[in-house]
Amino acid sequence: MPRELVPGPPETPGSPETPAAPETLLARLRSLRALDVEVALRASLAVAIPLIVLIAAGRIDWTAYASFGAMTSLYGRGEPYRLRARTITIAGAFLLGSIALALGVAVAGAGLPLLVGGLLLVVIGGILVATTAGLVPGTPLFFVFAFSVCAQLPTPPGEVGERMLVATGAAVLAWLLTMSGWGLRRMFEPHSTGLFKDLPRAPRLRPATYRDPQVWLVILQNVVGVLLAGGLALIVGIGHPYWAVVAVVAVLPPPRAAHSISRAVHRVAGTALGVAVTGLVLLPGPSVAWLVVVITVSQFGAEILVGKHYGAALLFITPLALSVVHLGSPVPVPALLVDRIVETALGAGVAILLVLLFRFGAGLAAPDRDRRGTTKAPSAS
Repeated sequence: MPRELVPGPPETPGSPETPAAPETLLARLRSLRALDVEVALRASLAVAIPLIVLIAAGRIDWTAYASFGAMTSLYGRGEPYRLRARTITIAGAFLLGSIALALGVAVAGAGLPLLVGGLLLVVIGGILVATTAGLVPGTPLFFVFAFSVCAQLPTPPGEVGERMLVATGAAVLAWLLTMSGWGLRRMFEPHSTGLFKDLPRAPRLRPATYRDPQVWLVILQNVVGVLLAGGLALIVGIGHPYWAVVAVVAVLPPPRAAHSISRAVHRVAGTALGVAVTGLVLLPGPSVAWLVVVITVSQFGAEILVGKHYGAALLFITPLALSVVHLGSPVPVPALLVDRIVETALGAGVAILLVLLFRFGAGLAAPDRDRRGTTKAPSAS
């Protein structure tokens, strides 16, 4: 069923009939609509189908490429199909570009200079692309996650094409699933009354993004953050330094968005609880088929909750991420869980530091006020 096919009349944002935004997690769960469920169902199918194919082919070690290609389905929500096609094409192309770059780095030996250079390209390019195309999320989170994981998977040169084909196939499937409601709308919408959900989001292209100082300020924050968090993780000797990097990118806001320390707190607390859930899943040594079920259910739950309550969503995001990593490159589970908590706390701490420094800098840059308390007008120069 398409994500926009919901019963009842369309809602008008800001109308008297539209209820106020729910405050508590329980209230937010009660506010779920069929639209939210259908979006989550599509995202789950986008990741489950490629994984089932990989199991049948005996190549479950390629899980990461299929999973990250499937993340194309996470974009374009609530957009008319003409605009959505553009959005998911741009997002999917950059995801595949990040994976291709990661494969090149992996084949070359994943040396630290190449890893850092590739990571910075993905961070800078991801922010510029997301802001220019109006992607949601407006951060390079999924691009960075895809690059960081795939770049460190041992990759024989002869398998580069096959692994890239897996990622591309998953992205194409996600694209088709995300656009699957278009035909139903064309067929039934002219004869229906209130059958289809309004598609109110209309992202605009911003070709002059590269000239926006705010965008470059966010790029600077992210570059400093990933270098600092990744460097500290390497110095401490933690087993998965890229999780500290991902935590920084996940916490820092996109250009012109509010800087929220609470998001970092939610990430640490939610990850800690998510690690406990993951321990219950991974420590008994589940079968591959069971892990695919866990990944599918986690994808559904994460997509349902991520727009409602970020901390609660991490109860699903964490098992999802760790199960994908464990399937693609198995390591001792206790070390995997400890690394996740420590590096998330490290990355979130770096992000909080950057948020505070930004606020302090913004305060210093505020306009001077004269003795009467009025703000002095800036000079014409």
